[in-house]
Amino acid sequence: MTFGSFKDYDLVTIGDALDIAEDATGNFYKFSTGQWKRHAYEVKTLLSLSSDEISKYAFALLNKGSRVVDGLESKTKKRDFYFICLQDHLILKALRRDNELGLLPLLVYVFTHELVHIVRFCNFYQRFDVSGNEKEREETVVHATTFDILQNISLSRLDYVLDSYQGHRICDMALS
Repeated sequence: MTFGSFKDYDLVTIGDALDIAEDATGNFYKFSTGQWKRHAYEVKTLLSLSSDEISKYAFALLNKGSRVVDGLESKTKKRDFYFICLQDHLILKALRRDNELGLLPLLVYVFTHELVHIVRFCNFYQRFDVSGNEKEREETVVHATTFDILQNISLSRLDYVLDSYQGHRICDMALS
């Protein structure tokens, strides 16, 4: 099966969306630049995903790994590391389906959502490896927090995105 993927010119929009999402999320949690460094993550697009990182349902998947980091006084320790795996094909499909969506505001929402998960996991508000009702509750909390972070951001079509995903803040669906 062939999936549509982002084009080179979309990478600028992806970078801009990530900058906006990181700034908004950092402001919400009152993070300094140094504090963001403790929340290690990378973004992957469809062309760099393995088959088990491709979803049929979510705009992004969050995977967790660990990396060895040399610390002070030559102490070595493992640190959690996250991968935001963008699902280009699903994002592009949503944009084709709904002309009111825009790539930038949709990606700002997706990135903010995933960054909230990362903050919650790194700060032990929630464990990464939960399932069932606990995962559904986590999704509800993260959607609501994402809305709180983004509701006062001035960005064309962001209000439309927030309105479109309002149901995810109040229902028991787990879509991330």
